[in-house]
Formats: sequence, structure tokens, C-alpha cells
Amino acid sequence: MHMLSKALVLLAGAIGLGAVPAGAAAPRRIVSLNLCADQYLLALADPGQIAALTQFARDPAMSAAAGKVGDIRQSTGSAEEVLALQPDLVIASPSRRRETVAILKARNLPILSLPSAQSYADIVSQVRQVAGAIGHPERGEALIHRMDQALARLRPAPGAPVAAYYQRRGYLTGSGTLIDDLMTRAGAVNLAGRLGRPALSQLSVEEMVAARPDYLIVDGDGAATDLGTEMLHHPALAAIPRVQLPMAWTVCGGPAYVLAAESLSRQLSPWPSAHYGDVRSGR
Repeated sequence: MHMLSKALVLLAGAIGLGAVPAGAAAPRRIVSLNLCADQYLLALADPGQIAALTQFARDPAMSAAAGKVGDIRQSTGSAEEVLALQPDLVIASPSRRRETVAILKARNLPILSLPSAQSYADIVSQVRQVAGAIGHPERGEALIHRMDQALARLRPAPGAPVAAYYQRRGYLTGSGTLIDDLMTRAGAVNLAGRLGRPALSQLSVEEMVAARPDYLIVDGDGAATDLGTEMLHHPALAAIPRVQLPMAWTVCGGPAYVLAAESLSRQLSPWPSAHYGDVRSGR
């Protein structure tokens, strides 16, 4: 890469814009240290641009894009391993791998910091940010268009049912979170917000029964796998209908947001699912 172009890319990474300046070459060796960035890259980058994804990229319980990884390399995220990959762009999280990121910054490697998306608006912004940083802004706009179209077809649940996103050890997800945004889009009222709870709190089985939500939203099939999930199967909760969402669809933003919104709307509504499209295929 020409020295001036490289300097512009480094500057963009340093100030957090992430966009490839006009005339500069797109990065050719991108390393992801962020599970959510894995999914953006798999949706937007050329496979040959990706030098490595995170060690969780192939785990279907963690990543909604696990089936798209193929033979792309995975990294443990150590500074030594990342440096050996000779990346020209690293996408990281502001809250993880801080020691690795500090070492990479000291080597003047361009870093795009991608925080957790807490809303669909955040996802749209991050799609544009990543697409611009990797040199494919048009792919970002196309993905946003498909997501917008799919979400526009959703029908809010009738009657504004009250739902609780209830997880292991009685943790309840509250306002200002991606789950809360999904629930609002699907036409549900978040029990945590009604109770004035923060973004994350604990609610006992007794408190949940007294709150009388219309639905409990649980990860995956809600199976009891340990003591932490066993409480979700307390007999006192048996009468509350369950809505199941794979954790891989909700742990990150990105295209999986649409899958989660479609599934939540279907499970909360009596209408058939034939009107839903597929954001992945563009229909």
C-alpha cells in the first residue's frame, strides 16, 4: 500500500471512523477479536479478506453465522498470534482483549472498536461502519435494505402482551438492551421496564409469579442443564407460556436481529408465518 494511503487508514482507525478513504486500498488481512464482528465480516467481507475470526466463530450456540465460517482461520486472540497474522485491520471490542489491543495499538495497527449493539439503530450504524472499514460500503447498504424490508413486514403482537426475558439464576433483562429493543419491535411490553428494573437484575420465582407476565422468553429450548437453569422449570412457572429464542440470535447485533424479531413476532402472534421473508437471501 502507498505510504500516504496507509497513513490515512491508520488515522481512520485511530479516530474510530473505520472508513477506507477514497483512493486507499481496502484491507486484505482483517482479524476479528469480537464475536459480533465475526458475523458482520461473514456477511460483508470477501472470504479472502478475513485472516482470522474469534475462537467462538464456529460455535452455533454463540454465533448465528457459525455455518458460514468454512475454512477461515480462528484465533485465540493473543497479541502474539494476532501479530503473526500481519493484519492490516483489527476489529475489537472496547471491553475485551484490552491487553492485546493495547499492544496492537503500540505497533500502530489500525483498530476498529465495535461496542455491543443495544438497538437496531446501533446495528445499522455498525453495518455501515464495518462495511466502510473493509471497503464494501455498497454491501452494507444492501444488507441494511434487506433488513429494513424484513422488519417492515413484521406484525406487532396483538394486545401488547407482557413478556419477561428470564434467564439462568433468575436474571431478568431490562430497558436499554438489544432484547428490550426486540421486544418493543415485536409489540411486547418488557416486564423489567414495567417493574422499573435496570438493564440486568435478578427476580425470584416468587416475584415472577406475582408479576404475572403473559410470556417467559428463554434461551434455546429452555432445557434444564444445570442448577442455574433448573429454576426456570420450577412448577410455579409451569403455567406461563414460553417463547424460545436461540442465544446466538440475541447475544450480538447484525443480521441475526431480524431472525430474532421474526421468531419473536411469530411466537407472540396468531397469524401464520408465510408473510415473513428471508434477510439472508434478499427475498
